[in-house]
Amino acid sequence: MNRRKFFRNGTLSALGASLFAPFESIRASDFEDGWKRKKAKNIIMLVSDGMSTGTLNMADLYLSRKTGKGSNWLNLYRENKVSRALMDMASASSIVTDSAAASSSWGGGVRIKNGGINIGVNGEAHLPIWQKFKAVGKKAGCVTTVPITHATPAGFCVNEKSRNDQESIAEKYLEHGFDVLMGGGNEYFASDKRKDGKNMYAAFESNGYYVAQTRNEMLAAPKDQSILGVFTNNGLPYAKDRENNGELKESTPSLAEMTQKAIDNLKGSPKGFVLQVEGGKVDWAAHANDIAGLIYDQVALDEAIQVAMDFAEKDGETLVIITTDHGNANPGVIYGNYANDHFDSIQNYKHTNEWILNGIGRETSVSSVKERVEYANGFELTDGEANTLLGYYGSLNAEDGLYNPKHLPFSALAEIQKQHNSVGWISMQHSADYVELAMYGPGSQLLKPFLKNTELHYLMLEAAEVENTF
Repeated sequence: MNRRKFFRNGTLSALGASLFAPFESIRASDFEDGWKRKKAKNIIMLVSDGMSTGTLNMADLYLSRKTGKGSNWLNLYRENKVSRALMDMASASSIVTDSAAASSSWGGGVRIKNGGINIGVNGEAHLPIWQKFKAVGKKAGCVTTVPITHATPAGFCVNEKSRNDQESIAEKYLEHGFDVLMGGGNEYFASDKRKDGKNMYAAFESNGYYVAQTRNEMLAAPKDQSILGVFTNNGLPYAKDRENNGELKESTPSLAEMTQKAIDNLKGSPKGFVLQVEGGKVDWAAHANDIAGLIYDQVALDEAIQVAMDFAEKDGETLVIITTDHGNANPGVIYGNYANDHFDSIQNYKHTNEWILNGIGRETSVSSVKERVEYANGFELTDGEANTLLGYYGSLNAEDGLYNPKHLPFSALAEIQKQHNSVGWISMQHSADYVELAMYGPGSQLLKPFLKNTELHYLMLEAAEVENTF
């Protein structure tokens, strides 16, 4: 098929070969000529949800100072293996996007208002990209560390007026027959949790899916069968908490393990596959200003990047896309005489702030609070700091809200920790960052240095030589 005829009336027709030239100096030039002659049989897109540039920076610093090797993501930059760009992630309603509108910009190719899934500003539905790839015979899947029905995976797969209708999203996954679905979200599949009482596990099984609810069940899943893996009620445990809890390590898979299992299941497809991999709890940790949650879950996503790259480098027909959907909280290491040692102390953290704060209550003593923080972080609170944290527990609200339903004092604890780890935060909310975007493999030569989020939708279609006739 003549690639020059692709999208002659579509979004990418305006790009033109001249746009690629400015990027030559930082392109993976050794591979580019070969990639121009290939189409992307497979696409693996990895998304670190809510990753500010400071998060990427700190994960690389953490790994460089601990192992001397740096992160897999930034090593791709150091080794000049990838094409790299910045991407504008604004939604139709705000320069600060939410995850639903961000994912929908890639999934449907159109900017929508925050809160919906592939539903346009006038209520029109835009066909999600994983459905387009399914229509031409490719297998399609998503894995994540948050509920599999959450905004980012849903944006590639379905149409939904509200991202919050996760019970409906679970049903639509089955309706469209996606081949691999793994993450959390039992409350949207189990009959005793769903409002309508439907047993979605039984429904998936009756449609030929292998259902896994533990890590071992996932590892035992056959390669020739569609997989639904749901391992927790809500999100999966943070990587750092999982690392230090044998029961969690036994019952829940890591993101890298889910990624490897998904690839193993999908790679036998004669016409190829598409897979989205989301480090969803990076965003949750940023909302909570939870440094251990943030860095260690970013590292967990980084391990999944290596899984994808190992496959792509051997396969030669796989486009790997690595990015984030928006910034969140914009953390960073703050200047000071002891910044190095303070930041290095995070290497010895045993648990996240979520673990610390959920183990405190109204009746907890000052000494117990101090013991808990010292065990988790390796430093001792003053009595005043412990009392400050305890002061929040006398007036905690009933559980509501998305990211901090118990209204725990995450910000207060992060402010205390800053004196000991030199990490500062500007907020607990999303930000309007232009985000990092890296590509490896056939189709990466199409990337220009700066693009609008919706352009990525059409770039994926062009890379795979799938006509935009849907």
